Amino acid sequence: MEDVDIIYHNDTGISFKWKNGIANTSENRVQLVFKDMGFYLLPEEVVLFSENIQIAKHRNPNCSRCVSSEICERDILLKSPLQKMDFAVNAFELNEICDLVEGTIFKMRLHYYLEFESKN
Repeated sequence: MEDVDIIYHNDTGISFKWKNGIANTSENRVQLVFKDMGFYLLPEEVVLFSENIQIAKHRNPNCSRCVSSEICERDILLKSPLQKMDFAVNAFELNEICDLVEGTIFKMRLHYYLEFESKN
């Protein structure tokens, strides 16, 4: 983990940026990993993913407070920020992914504010 700067993590996944100097990486992109999937996204794609999560939650209002992944089927279709890729999740997984993405966005915005906006 010495090649990455961790942005946010929870029990389901992690988000990070590759440190400068690593081949084939971009300092603008965020690596978002959960379960057995990894996405290498621009910040605006992370925000798009958050919007897709909110749409999926809105379409499944009875699942918003699910706490058990054993009971639920993977019956929620979540659009990824990639145009041709969607995946099925259950409500528990959707909530965990939501936390990961929202935490990532919060930390990215906080970093931007502290780095650029707060300097007078």
